[in-house]
Order: sequence, then structure tokens, then C-alpha cells
Amino acid sequence: MKYSIDPERGESLYLQLYHELKQGIVTGELPAGMKLPSKRVMAEELNISVITVEHSYGLLVDEGYIESREKSGYYVCFGIETPETDAKAEPEADFPDPPEPITEAPEDFPFSVLSRVMRRVLADKERQILSKSPNSGLQVLRETLTRYLLRTRGIRVLPSQIVIGSGAEYLYSLIVQLLGTDRRYAVENPCYDRIPAVYGASGAEVEALELGKEGIRTAALQSCTASVLHVTPWDSFPSGVTASAAKRHAYISWAKKDEDRLIVEDDYGSEFASPTRQIDTLFALAPDRVIYINTFTKTLAPSMRMGYMVLPPHLAAEFHEKLGFYSCTVPVFEQYVLEELIREGHLERYISVRKRKMKSGRR
Repeated sequence: MKYSIDPERGESLYLQLYHELKQGIVTGELPAGMKLPSKRVMAEELNISVITVEHSYGLLVDEGYIESREKSGYYVCFGIETPETDAKAEPEADFPDPPEPITEAPEDFPFSVLSRVMRRVLADKERQILSKSPNSGLQVLRETLTRYLLRTRGIRVLPSQIVIGSGAEYLYSLIVQLLGTDRRYAVENPCYDRIPAVYGASGAEVEALELGKEGIRTAALQSCTASVLHVTPWDSFPSGVTASAAKRHAYISWAKKDEDRLIVEDDYGSEFASPTRQIDTLFALAPDRVIYINTFTKTLAPSMRMGYMVLPPHLAAEFHEKLGFYSCTVPVFEQYVLEELIREGHLERYISVRKRKMKSGRR
């Protein structure tokens, strides 16, 4: 495989190499079991530093595309069957005790920034904050979210695909109304207990799929009879499991086996992933098969009851026709405040501060 690394491209060299290698692995050009060139050889071939190659390889190891074998080198492991394929061969996963739920803002919450933004919104918007919000949310907020998603999660969408709502539970209920109660909804087991509770309360049948250490167990996924799969690929609660690269692609393969199948991707907390660890969203991998959901409960504070879902284009059109009459459940004032926090970079700076403190062991 010939790699195209260009210092003038505007992207870090290690990320360019990472994307090139990942593409080759996913397409099968670099098959499972293949040994990659050593860091030194790769660096010499591409005229880049060994450190750059090391960062790229490290990222691929974290993602589960390759593995490092002591005194042997790096090998492609994506696509290799593991004992998990046979449910009997893998012992039951021993998950840690669930973390305490987030009930208050962190000690370093930027109250001064928030109060300044609130005052500016009051002064600039005046009577606009008293008007009724468009049913899917303010256009300016949805436009800002499209840029934020592209920048932070690699997701390309139009504002018309985004629906603003007051938290994840409300959005779950909209999904059931959109897709129907005649479907069966599969969830991870264990999972955030509100997910099956909302689906069940909405009249839908729920199927629990056993979770392993890399995601839903292969046997459970293969025998799944549901047509909607609700997953939290990044740091699933309460297990803390992050789905491996192979498992995320397995979810997409499952969805593509039947035109009626869809995935609900709950991306809660993914903003706190390491900046050097790229976690592909399922939506970015299959934008026609995935409904993406995220909230600001963890990134800002539990009282910020604001979330959003991103719909595939065909479902966005159906949503506006079928459920577009619902009023937005987030006040206009709060939407304007959130829009400015994102647009001015305050949200991302706050997340960066918290990530550094989390890495150092401080809360």
C-alpha cells in the first residue's frame, strides 16, 4: 500500500498515517494477521520521524485495529475472531461497580463565563428570548452544532437533520414514536436503566443483549431478533465498556443485513476521550443507518437539560412530516446561551480543562 503523507495538508502527520493505515485495514488491503513495517522502516519510507509513526501505531492499537507483540512488531488484528465468538469460551465479564451518578456541576465549572454569556444574550437578544422556538430548535444552534460535530466527531450533517430536546430520555421517546412500537428494540445488558424503561413505557418490546468486554457479544448480536439496536459505543454506563473497532464495524454489518434495521448511537461522554484516541462514531461510518444522540449533561452540568439527535436524511424528512408538530422542549434563552458557549469555544476549552484534571486524577 502506498501512503500519501503531505506536510502541507493541514492535518497532523501522525493522523494522516493513522487514517491511511485504518482505511487499508478496514478495506482488507492490510489483512488480519499481516505484520506492519517497523517504526523505523516506516519512518524512513515516508521521511517522517519515528515518533510520528509511533503515535499512529499507538492510536491504531488503542482502537483495536492492530496489536503490538513483544519483540516481534505490530500486526493487524482487526477482523480476527476471538473467543467471544463462542459464548461458551468466554467467561462472564466482571464489570466494576457502577460509578456514582452525576448530580452536581464539577468544582471547576466556569460560572464566570456562563454568567457573562447569559448577560450578553439578555442584552443582545432582548425580546427574542420570549418568542417560541422553532419545533426542531433554533436554526442558529443547529447550524453551530453541525460545525461542532464535524470538528469534534467527524460527522457531516445538515441543520435540518438535527432535533433539539430536553435530555436523552425525551429523545428516546421521540425515536419510538418515529419508528413505531411494532418494532423490537435491543439494548446492551447492562445498560443505562432509563433506556429500556423509556422504550418499554412507550409500548415497545425490549430485547437485552449480553455485553462483553469489547461490546455486545457476537453470539448475542447474531441471534438478535430486534430491528433497532441501541448502543453506547463509548464508555457504556454502568459497565465502562468501550466497543472495539471490530465490534463497531460488526454493529454496522448487522444493520446492513436487513434494510429495516437501524442503530441508535448514544454518544454520551465521548467528548472526554483522549485527544490522541480517535473513536469512530457509528453515524460517521454509516450515516444512513444510524440515529445519533448526545447531551450536555456531562459536558456542562446535570441541570443543563439539553440534548440533540441527528437523523439520517430519509428519517429527518419523515420526522418533520410525522412528528414536526411537537414544540421544542428547551427554552429559547438556554438555546441561545448554549449556541454562544459552543460558537465562542467556551465549551471545548472547559472540556479540555476537565480532561487534563481527569488525567491527573483530580475531579
